Amino acid sequence: MSQSTVEQQKRAAAASAAAQQSDNIAHALAGAGGGILSMVLTYPLITLSTRAQVESKRAQSSTLDAVRRIIQREGIGGLYSGLESALFGISVTNFVYYYWYEWTRAAFEKAAEKAGRASKKLTTAESMIAGAIAGSATVLITNPIWVVNTRMTARNSESEEQSLPGTPRKKPRSTIQTLLDLLRNEGPTALFAGVLPALVLVINPILQYTIFEQLKNIVERRRRITPTDAFYLGAIGKILATTITYPYITVKSRMHVASKDGPKESLNGSLKKIIKEEGFTGLYKGIPFFPG
Repeated sequence: MSQSTVEQQKRAAAASAAAQQSDNIAHALAGAGGGILSMVLTYPLITLSTRAQVESKRAQSSTLDAVRRIIQREGIGGLYSGLESALFGISVTNFVYYYWYEWTRAAFEKAAEKAGRASKKLTTAESMIAGAIAGSATVLITNPIWVVNTRMTARNSESEEQSLPGTPRKKPRSTIQTLLDLLRNEGPTALFAGVLPALVLVINPILQYTIFEQLKNIVERRRRITPTDAFYLGAIGKILATTITYPYITVKSRMHVASKDGPKESLNGSLKKIIKEEGFTGLYKGIPFFPG
């Protein structure tokens, strides 16, 4: 093989790697943009859910009553407490996730090509592994952002409840103020509170896909599956997967706002404490039909 041919192959490989890197970034940016839009549209619901999750042994009310109470005490802006940190968080979260997923997918495709596999398309197992790797990397990188966001969402509510009637409304703390207070009072390790339940939540899409495939197999034994069937089976898979993993969302939120001076509990210890003090419905706070 001539020297010029070798050089051409090296340039082609470099160009391919650069193109792949560009594609990874493009997918990551697209994911970040979509995440920002969905976050803005659904943030009031996220606020209600987060506040319900971190409440312990408090009297619960309907979703509508909760909205009215927040607006009465904090104004419309109360429904968007912590939005700035959430927008930053969802941007970074989606960017990191899609980047790592595309990177892992490309690695699997390259391995398949080297192995001489007929198709470079990812197998089900490879897709799950890629999702798990991307999800785990995302949790480890972005957990500090979501700790700050949960603190802002929950603590703004607490400060309003503790203020005396007729006194001027306190100005909510900014993202930077919340972060600095957390570092000063609790140290950098507090930024990684709730990492373990967050890592457990990485299995949510894997559960969803597994449930969907099993349900699809049941239907296909009787008849050919239609797009409508696929839609409903996908929805059922998501509902069941979320039902299984939702308690870990509640525990994660509780860990995010746990005081430095309070008792440090393990993941299982937190689950047992909630069940003991609030019953099983306490694990599902933040869902309208599970008032707790």
